[in-house]
Amino acid sequence: MSMHSLIVGCGDTGVRVAARAVAAGDRVTGLVRSEDSARRVRAVGARAQALDLDGDALELPACDRLFYFAPPPREGAADSRMQRVLDALGAPAPAHVVYISTSGVYGNCDGAWVDESRPVNPETDRARRRVDAEARIHAFCAHAFVLRAPGIYGPNRLPVDRLRAGTPIVADDEASWSNRVHIDDLAAIAWEAGNAHWPHTVYNVSDGQPTTPGMFQDTLATMLDLPPPPRIGWAQAEQEFSGMRLSFLRESRRIDNRRLLADTGYTFVFGDFRRGLAASLRAQAPLD
Repeated sequence: MSMHSLIVGCGDTGVRVAARAVAAGDRVTGLVRSEDSARRVRAVGARAQALDLDGDALELPACDRLFYFAPPPREGAADSRMQRVLDALGAPAPAHVVYISTSGVYGNCDGAWVDESRPVNPETDRARRRVDAEARIHAFCAHAFVLRAPGIYGPNRLPVDRLRAGTPIVADDEASWSNRVHIDDLAAIAWEAGNAHWPHTVYNVSDGQPTTPGMFQDTLATMLDLPPPPRIGWAQAEQEFSGMRLSFLRESRRIDNRRLLADTGYTFVFGDFRRGLAASLRAQAPLD
């Protein structure tokens, strides 16, 4: 029997999930904001529905699988956007619900290893909105899977422009830990979650190989035959970097993904970021 997958916020990750759902025989609807996004959704065989989640009247189709990938609003400490969607869907909840959150909900952990048992400690409104969204999705569906992702990288999601411009980064001995997941791994795990009955409802979705930002960018620079990014001290960074960038850099943690590996048996395609970078450069649009 055909199932219906509804993907709210069908962008880069959502299109990858949509392609998997179509291949599995699902009817798939991707909610988007732009015509460019709609074309990408239709290109994988899914139906695109253009909606402004903040302003339009929401008439949403019933679904068997709900994938919620839309970001929260840009201001405030609550995800009112998600609540509008959940209210429009109404009860009962779909059989499978998946939400991609962020590891930012843990706040600064001073470089400690962080698993899902650590209490959330959001230190910015950006993270508070995500904590609020996690609570809302679990109130809507107690068995919803929350996937806490760190930095997502992949084709056309690399700091190539910064490397070319010689944008500095914080010196390695003062830098926070950096965690990441390749977008193809994230999409694969999200799709598996939309079919699964795993024993927990919250999972860290990281490649499990934290590094300093410098190691990641130096490797990419070498692949592009560019010089490594210049290093500056923290005091200088506070004078030169934007408040948004500093807010990320002030949070240091190493994401533990052992629960995910134990419960799901998933094998990361890009557990080594070097392979992920090489594959991303091969796949992305030509560079100018």
